[in-house]
Amino acid sequence: MTETHGDDRRFPPALADLARVGTDYADGEGIDFEPYDDFSSAEETTHWIRQWTGNPGLDGDAYRLFGADGTGGIAALWHARPGRPLAEQPVIFLGSEGERGVIAGNLSDFLWVLADGVGPMEVVLFRDTGPRPTTTPLADLAARHATTPRRPAATVVTEAQAEFPDFSEHIDALCR
Repeated sequence: MTETHGDDRRFPPALADLARVGTDYADGEGIDFEPYDDFSSAEETTHWIRQWTGNPGLDGDAYRLFGADGTGGIAALWHARPGRPLAEQPVIFLGSEGERGVIAGNLSDFLWVLADGVGPMEVVLFRDTGPRPTTTPLADLAARHATTPRRPAATVVTEAQAEFPDFSEHIDALCR
């Protein structure tokens, strides 16, 4: 699935709004996720994926990094569906200690995961798919931007992981 995706780094409106709204995380409660104001640059993404995998030959073009947790784990859109727009690509998480997982099948479904009070790290590290109490702004944001019907985070995650069952092996193949 390594394919050139050009310089498509236009930040989707849903992610721009998410950066403005933010997530609520205090004293270990809430979503440990800080959305970025824009995608990481191609250079930053390449540097990051090379460091994460130990593979100096990667270019990072298949990823659009858009947020991090407090430990340095990264959420990204992964170009796994050739020819489809960024918003239709799966959302993945690559943790600071090698954890990895598919969070949602697309950006819209990712918004519903957040609306359930669950972030990328919680899904991958703790297998926590909530629902947990969340702030109304995240649910409102999802309702404004989502193009898929609302489903519980557990359903969204299960569907996405079933669609991309070989994601972990894909990442393993990149590592050196």
